[in-house]
Parts: sequence; C-alpha cells; structure tokens
Amino acid sequence: MNCQMKNIAKYILIVFVLLLTLSAIVALLNLASDNQEISLSQLVQKINSGEVKEITVRNDNLGIILADGTKERSKKEFSAPLSQTLESLGVSQEKLLGIEIKIASDDSIVSAILNSLPFILPFLLIILLFWWMMRQAQTGAMQAFHFGRSKARLSNASGDGKKIYFKDVAGLKEVKEEIEEVVEFLKDPKKFQCLGARIPKGVLLIGPPGTGKTMLAKAVANEAGVPFFYVSGSEFVELFVGIGANRVRDTFEIAKKSAPSIVFIDEIDAIGRHRGAGLGGGHDEREQTLNQILVEMDGFATDEKVVVLAGTNRPDILDPALLRPGRFDRKIILDFPSISDREEILRIHALGKPLAKEVNLRIIAQRTPGFSGADLANLINEAAILAARKNQKEIYQINLIEAIEKVMLGPERKSHVLNEKEKNITAYHEAGHALIASSLENMDPVNKVSIVSRGRAGGYTLKMPSEDKYLRSKTEYESELAVLLGGYTAEKLIFKDTTTGASNDLKVASELARKMVTEFGMSEKMGPVTYGDKDELVFLGKELSTEKNYSGETANLIDQEVKKFISGAFKMAKNILTQKLQILHKIAKELINKETLEQDEFYGLLGA
Repeated sequence: MNCQMKNIAKYILIVFVLLLTLSAIVALLNLASDNQEISLSQLVQKINSGEVKEITVRNDNLGIILADGTKERSKKEFSAPLSQTLESLGVSQEKLLGIEIKIASDDSIVSAILNSLPFILPFLLIILLFWWMMRQAQTGAMQAFHFGRSKARLSNASGDGKKIYFKDVAGLKEVKEEIEEVVEFLKDPKKFQCLGARIPKGVLLIGPPGTGKTMLAKAVANEAGVPFFYVSGSEFVELFVGIGANRVRDTFEIAKKSAPSIVFIDEIDAIGRHRGAGLGGGHDEREQTLNQILVEMDGFATDEKVVVLAGTNRPDILDPALLRPGRFDRKIILDFPSISDREEILRIHALGKPLAKEVNLRIIAQRTPGFSGADLANLINEAAILAARKNQKEIYQINLIEAIEKVMLGPERKSHVLNEKEKNITAYHEAGHALIASSLENMDPVNKVSIVSRGRAGGYTLKMPSEDKYLRSKTEYESELAVLLGGYTAEKLIFKDTTTGASNDLKVASELARKMVTEFGMSEKMGPVTYGDKDELVFLGKELSTEKNYSGETANLIDQEVKKFISGAFKMAKNILTQKLQILHKIAKELINKETLEQDEFYGLLGA
C-alpha cells in the first residue's frame, strides 16, 4: 500500500511539472507577442513619413523598430518579397533604401511546435493518465496471482540487531534443557537416528504473554545455526477461500528446501482452534488452513530435518489432532519467572545501562512478583526514562522503585489534589490496610504506604513478599480478606460512614471469598466440593463464563458461606483496629503530613 502511494505521488509530481512547463511556454509566447500589431497600410504610412528604422522579416511575420525605438509587429499578406509588396502599396524605392531590412533564419519547425504545444500537451497528459491506470490494474492482477504465497519471513533469529543465544535468555533453565534436544538433533541427527530415536516434529511453547516464547525460538535457531522462518498464525487466514491452505503449503515447501530449518508459528491458536467451532462448518477457511497444517506435518520424512515450533497462550482451545504424538507431541510450559530468575532477567536487560553502585536488583526482583520477562524489560526502560527526565547521569534505586509503581499502578496524578476531608479519609483508609497487614503473622511485610493518587487509585499500600509462594492456606486467605477490608473498616470506625473508595477492595474480597467456597473447598459447611463449571483463559487469568451445575438451594448456601467469610474478616479487622486505635491515628496523621511512608518510617511508627 505504501509503495502504491509513493507511485501515485510520483505520477502526480510528473503531471504537475508538465503543467508548469506548459504554463511557462504559453507565458513566453505571450511575452513574445506583447508588441503592438499594425496593418500593412499603417506600416506603409509610417514608412512614407520616415518613422520606420528597421524591419526584420521572419517568414510572413514582420518585426518593426521605429526611429524612437518603439517595437511593433505586422504580417505581410502575400507570399511575394517584402520590397515588392511595399512598392505595390505605394512605397517608393528611395524610402525603402533608408530602411534596414533583415531576413531572419527559417525556424518554421520550431515555431510550429511551440504554437502547437498548448493543444498537444493536454492530449499527452490524458494518454499518460490512461497508461498509469493500466499499469496499476496490471500490478493488482499480479498481486492476485501472488495472493496465496507464504508470508513467512526468513529471519537471522536476531533481536535489536544482535543474535540471541540460550545465554541471552535468562531463567527458564528446565525449559532450555528440554529444548536443547531439538538443537542437538539439528546439529547431529545421526546421534538419534542410529538408536532409532525420532525427534519431535513439533514443539509447542505454552505460556502467558511476555514469558519469552518467541525469544526462545530464535535462540534455538541460532544455537543450531539453521534458517529460521517466522510467521504469525493470523497471516495464514484471508478473506478468500483456499488462500490459507496455499500459504501453509508454500511455507513448508520453502522450509523443506532450506532444511535443516525451523518454522516458528506465533499465536497458533489463531488457526488451531477446535474444528467445527466456526460458523462456516467444514468449509470454514480456518479449518481448511488447520487441515493443511496437519497434512504437512504428517508428510515430514524422518530425514527432512524441519522442526516446527509454535507459541500460544490458549492451549485449551487447540484442536486435539494438532496436539497428538507425531505433530506437536512435545509441550513446554513457560511460566512467570521466580525471584532468582527475575533478578537474572533484570541483570541482562540492565547491560549497557549506567546503573549506580547503590542499585540492588535483588530487592527489585522481590518487589516484582508476577512480572514477566517483557514486564521486567519495560521496567528497566521506564527507570531509564525517569532518570533522563531528571537529567541524571546514572539510574538509581529510587528510579527503579518509582518505575515499579508506575508499571503496577500507573503514573502519579499530580493534578488530582484531594481536599482536606478526602485526604483524611484516604489517610485512615490506607492506614487501616497497612496496620492490619503488619499485625498478621502470615502476611507479607508492608513496603510502602501512600495517599498520592496513581492511575485510578486514590492511595495504595504495597506489600513485599520475601519469597515466591505456590500454595496458600485457608488461614492466609482469611488474613488476606481482613487486609482487604482494612480500609472499609477504618472508615466505618473513625468516620461512622463509608465511601466509594472501598469499592474495589470489596469486589476483590467478595471474589476471593466465593473462590474459597466454590473452588478451594475451604467452607466446612459446603465441604470439599467444587461448584460451577468454569470456562477460563488459563494463561491469561480471565474467566469467560460459569455454568451453574447446582441447585438454587445450593446457590443460597454458597452465598451464606461467602457472607460468613466476609463477616469474619470484618470482625477480625475491627478487633485489630480497635485494639491499636492510637497507632492508627498516628499512621494516618503522618500520612496526612508526608503523604508517603516508606517501610522504615512505617514500622518506626509501630514501635514508637
């Protein structure tokens, strides 16, 4: 499309230049004819009166210069010589001898061309326009012939101008060990073939967005030293029927010719969904494309040395035929990095950036649970931007901490100024969260408390986990509910009223309590049973729908148990705040004065 726009601009420029040239020529011709034109009889009168000094003859055109220097023009009406014409009109021979008569060179051809240009040029422009339109139509036809060609791009498997190897992919130790077998096969296939082993034809990389699926695929290609073909799943499917299948055939044909090679299909769920789910039934274009992929992967010979890698964050919707042994028969899970992995990832992304000596990436890794590799790369970049904004020469720890808060909560809303009443309510709200979190043994330590608005939050309380947790107990969840209700409880205790500031806390608490009852079996009354058949996006953390597989009476019992957990958490929070009311006042007062309390300042108030 950009190429076509450039061509259109080029032709418009050519037409503009031609029109400009035509205008200039016409203007010159008009300038040349600015002299006053007189008749032959007037010329004869001026010759007889001695006013004419010089006559220049150019074909039938006469250029006249008078004695006072004035220029005029005329035309002789006969093909006879000028002298004969003038004598026949009554000019004596003596008068003619007193006039200098010049004969100009014959430029009839040039004159004819110049005179005819205003008439010929428009026709030339019309012909040029028709030629351009035919050229565009021909180009469109050629594009139609190439519509089914593969869109796979041969990559040197590099990112940001440099090649990526396993050493550049931080964390993912077990994943790299698993996928190194593919590299060894591409380097030395005889090692496996002599034992009768068959390398997986396809490797499916499964994980949330930003966990390094594409980067890992590029690293595999570079480690093996083979061509790397990259294509997105959505690029196979077009409006016209059969295009996707043609592109699949073309992609695999190119890969076979370049063997040993790797084909990486990113977001394969765009074409790999369960068959029969489309509106077009068996004739659905997506299904035809998927069928062709299945056929191509079945058609690999053992000695073709083409490995297909694919990435997805929706493995639950992939067609079972795609996942069976012989196709994508190896599935590798990429999860969010652990604390040590996050520290390693941060170190790699910090290379080449001027970090101050005070920077402790271990602390940053501890403060970023749930961050993916892409999130951590963005974190380092945001810290560099914040440092540059302050005209610093190095990136300090405070820049990284501010970047964490910006990524997690959004930028500071400095224009959002609270009035005195709202500031007091927000201070007690956040003090309630922080005080309850610090009072419960199984909660993470409070890292920061602030009433500065960020994103959509009027204030926030940050907790820093000391380690990654993969299991949570009922007691921990009950404590978590108490912390979530801490702001609501503090508002009710101090102001005898509640505000909309607690709406998100109540929503999160209600969802957690319902999961404790319906999913985790933590309700003694409901027992160790799960309720509701949920359709979830496993690696995207979203619930699409819930099918009720229980009666209305059971639903009523579930609601009662949810309310019981919430009520218990509210009582726990109220007891803690009532017992530590003076500390609550102290924390809120300090927040009103300073707006933000760091970890040391907060815990200093608890011990004072």
